[in-house]
Amino acid sequence: MKRFDKIFIAIIVVLIAVIVAANLSLLHTDRSDHGRPYRVEVSRLVQQIEAGQTVDLSGCDHVTAVTKYSDDPQRFYDADSDYLIRQINGELYRFDYTPAVRDDSALITMNIALVSVALLVIGVLLFLRQKILRPFQVLTDVPYELSKGNLTIPIRESKSRFFGRFVWGVDLLRENMEQQKQRELALQKEKKTLLLSLSHDIKTPLSAIKLYAKALSRGLYTDKEKQLQIVGSIDAKADEIESFVSQIVQASNEDFLSLEVCNGEFYLSELMDQICGYYRDKLLLVKIGFTVAPYTNCLIRGDLDRGVEVIQNLMENAIKYGDGERIDLLLSEEDGCILISVCNSGCTLPSAELPHIFDSFWRGSNAGKHKGSGLGLYICRQLMQKMGGDIFAEISDGRMIVTTVFPKV
Repeated sequence: MKRFDKIFIAIIVVLIAVIVAANLSLLHTDRSDHGRPYRVEVSRLVQQIEAGQTVDLSGCDHVTAVTKYSDDPQRFYDADSDYLIRQINGELYRFDYTPAVRDDSALITMNIALVSVALLVIGVLLFLRQKILRPFQVLTDVPYELSKGNLTIPIRESKSRFFGRFVWGVDLLRENMEQQKQRELALQKEKKTLLLSLSHDIKTPLSAIKLYAKALSRGLYTDKEKQLQIVGSIDAKADEIESFVSQIVQASNEDFLSLEVCNGEFYLSELMDQICGYYRDKLLLVKIGFTVAPYTNCLIRGDLDRGVEVIQNLMENAIKYGDGERIDLLLSEEDGCILISVCNSGCTLPSAELPHIFDSFWRGSNAGKHKGSGLGLYICRQLMQKMGGDIFAEISDGRMIVTTVFPKV
């Protein structure tokens, strides 16, 4: 902002200098041209006198009188008006004239034009400063603060139509990150408490099993019926431990992501326009064929932003794991639902691994060197289920087809 202010001041100085220079130039031109009209008339009259012609003042606008020195020597040099003296044919002549009145209209017009341009430039610069640079200045430190984990400082909203929504979106992102951080801490606390509780509960049956095992190993129970009773107790304690282990496994497999969905209604065309608007250009650049099947616009239920997120995830997977030849978007309607399928050629995923692709942290054998967390399709399934829909995948003729199901309104 300080650099812009310096540039702004420099531009104002340059504009003032241009206006001053233009005025000085025009005034100098006026001074150099001043008097020429009556001098031209005097020159014409001198030529008439030299030629012996009668002096005719009818065509003169500035010369008012011509006086010969010999006609009135005493008053020849006395006059209330301006005059010029010329020697013609050995005699002196006085030419009385009225000086030309300078026309300031050109100067005024030029100044009005220059001032208008200067005001326009200053206005544009002030507009850029107030509506674009100042709102953007609010965000200069935000990425750095977010990278440090400082999520508590709110971002002041702006009514700028250029950056207002952007600033609001960044602040919403900050709030979501802060909420996500709090939810993650709470979840970690709950899981740690659960694990500590289950670990403590396991100690009791485990101690009993160890005690029974030592008793049996030392032959403390000679009665066969008593031995069978002890074996039964060990088996019961083992079942109890197995139950606790199952709870630990279940807790570790529970949904660890808090995915919020705002279900409503939106048109299918809104979803398709966002997807096609982005991926037509992207796939054209990487030279991947892309087709979209014709469809009939209708109202569907769900969260538009989350729906776009799901389809984008599927498209990115198709680009990443396909052979780069073509990707197709197929649309159909079945049982009151809209089915949107992302189909890519060159599927290398073994059919045996297909049932696991929606599991969390699972990556197929075809992942290779592609980076990923194994959560993309898992998140897609969670989102689709929260929107009242579904998602499934199939492999057909060497093509991977992942289909999302959106309920119609």
